[in-house]
Amino acid sequence: MKENPLKNQSYAFAIRVVKLSQYLQSEQKDYILSKQVLRSSTAIGALIHEAEFGQSRADFTSKMNISLKESNETQYWLSLLKDTGYIKEEHFSSMLDDCKQLTAMLVATVKTSKITP
Repeated sequence: MKENPLKNQSYAFAIRVVKLSQYLQSEQKDYILSKQVLRSSTAIGALIHEAEFGQSRADFTSKMNISLKESNETQYWLSLLKDTGYIKEEHFSSMLDDCKQLTAMLVATVKTSKITP
């Protein structure tokens, strides 16, 4: 089976955010923001996996679009965590870069899926 960089990268990103969420809950005693960023970031990969077996091209595109929205939402939560002092700039920058890479890959995937017959 052909390797899928989008699936691999979204899974690796989800692992990073799971660890971030664990840190936020154990060290920062934050349970609300950590759950929000955890939910949106893990949804990115889950939707990508789900789209792989979409019932139609339209279903595939729809799930990828939702994944793209979750990626955008994750960027919001990461920014909020940084600006409220829950995470340091260097951790934020690294995670934001990963999320932006996923976003760019998802944008390309959505565009391609809308063009390809």
